[in-house]
Amino acid sequence: MKLAKTAFVWVALFLAAVLGWAIFLPASQPILDRAGLWEPMKSLGIPVAEAPANGAQGGGGPPFGGGGGAERVIAQQVTFVEYGDRLGAIGTAEALRSVILTPDVGGRLTALHVQSGDSVTSGDLIAEIDAEPQRLAINRAEIALQDAQARADRVARLRDSGTATDVQIDDAALSLRQAELDLREAQFELSRRQISAPFDGYVGLLSLEPGNQINAGTEIARLDDRARLRINFEVPERLVGLIAAGDRFEISPLSRPTDLSEGVVRAVDARVSQDNRALRIEGEIDNSDDRLRPGMAFRVTVLLPGEAYPAIDPLTVQWDRRGSFVWAVGDDDTVRRVSIDIVQRRDEAVLVRADLSEDDRVILEGVQNLRPGAAVNITETRQVNGADEQAAEIQPDGTNPDI
Repeated sequence: MKLAKTAFVWVALFLAAVLGWAIFLPASQPILDRAGLWEPMKSLGIPVAEAPANGAQGGGGPPFGGGGGAERVIAQQVTFVEYGDRLGAIGTAEALRSVILTPDVGGRLTALHVQSGDSVTSGDLIAEIDAEPQRLAINRAEIALQDAQARADRVARLRDSGTATDVQIDDAALSLRQAELDLREAQFELSRRQISAPFDGYVGLLSLEPGNQINAGTEIARLDDRARLRINFEVPERLVGLIAAGDRFEISPLSRPTDLSEGVVRAVDARVSQDNRALRIEGEIDNSDDRLRPGMAFRVTVLLPGEAYPAIDPLTVQWDRRGSFVWAVGDDDTVRRVSIDIVQRRDEAVLVRADLSEDDRVILEGVQNLRPGAAVNITETRQVNGADEQAAEIQPDGTNPDI
């Protein structure tokens, strides 16, 4: 019982000493604040002493933090950086326009007017199939048309003299019209045996030779318009709505990672695939220099827009029992405690979510004796490094290693 009374007396004396120190000595505020006691004591109504805002102790004592006057610190200007995700995907190139040239009818291949790899323009003749019967049919149709035209001219003269009947006039007009149709039909049959380029492009490898007997639908040549290439790739379904037609992206061939090109999104699929929960994207890139080929595999990188966050040096971040914070300095050169949430860590900077503006500065060096409302003397203001690093990259499976 006597031991308990002795312990109680010692505890009471200790608490009385702490209270007296807190009430009568302003220099106790920063120490009690770091220990987490100053705010609770103040909230309980205890008349704790507050150190003067200029950092000096009351009663003419030595200045707070030593050295006299405002605390000397080194600050850093707050910079805002847009934080976006970089989507990485693998895409495959296709020619913007590609066609397999085949004949509508079978027959003997009589001529190939191109060679493998040739460049052709729209309308150029590629190949011909034996069409001698069709040429003969054209000659007969032309003769029949001339005869019908002569007959129609005679009937017209008779009509002017009033000796032609209506039946003769109608019959001559009908014969002329039939002869014109027969000629057009013969010309059409001839055109079906002539294969022409439907657009500008490059001919692929040829496997046929003149003299080969071919059927309708036999592949004669493949024609690719590779002045522009179409790139198809897929993104995770959680990115639906974040990519739209007109967005820019960057690509590089898997075989040449440093060979970078820029493209634009042409279209976004109307639905997400139920097989792999991915959304198909179609892009387009310029290939006017003909460096790339359809069928190549590409690394596709799409920068997704994001929110702008303050970028600060990691050394400005402080921690206490209430969490992470920084000391911010406004236009009046006094500091305030600003709580932060770290959004992304970079090599020389961190992006944070905090109540900071571009006019604010954060304390980089000299934080040991700071407290809310204290005046500071900024001897140097630095700029943040590493704020322009690339954003976090989303992997093809939809994961983000920075989150």
